Amino acid sequence: MRDRKARGGDIAARLLELGAAAVGIAEALPESAVGRHIGLQVVRSATSAGANYQEARHAESRADFIHKIGVAAKELGETLYWLRLIDRLPSLPSADHVVRECDELIAILVASVRTARSR
Repeated sequence: MRDRKARGGDIAARLLELGAAAVGIAEALPESAVGRHIGLQVVRSATSAGANYQEARHAESRADFIHKIGVAAKELGETLYWLRLIDRLPSLPSADHVVRECDELIAILVASVRTARSR
């Protein structure tokens, strides 16, 4: 069995990649007020999800773990909103591939919270 710190490494790596993809999408947005606003929001929420997940991996208790995973899932939910908005604006680059990954990660984190609560 993997040790506690090794558990979740694949999810952490996926969240790191999602954050990097969000940064790339933000950098491709136009230099308009709208582009800057959306870019800052998507980067903030996507990178926060990864940071909160990383904190959860070293939680001090089950309650702390549940809380931090929940925050990460909420941040991913916000990220999903911004990515879907980007996909609906014809002048902005497509974020469809990142939307799918974000959906999958939300499902994984919600399942983790459910599992942790049931134990």
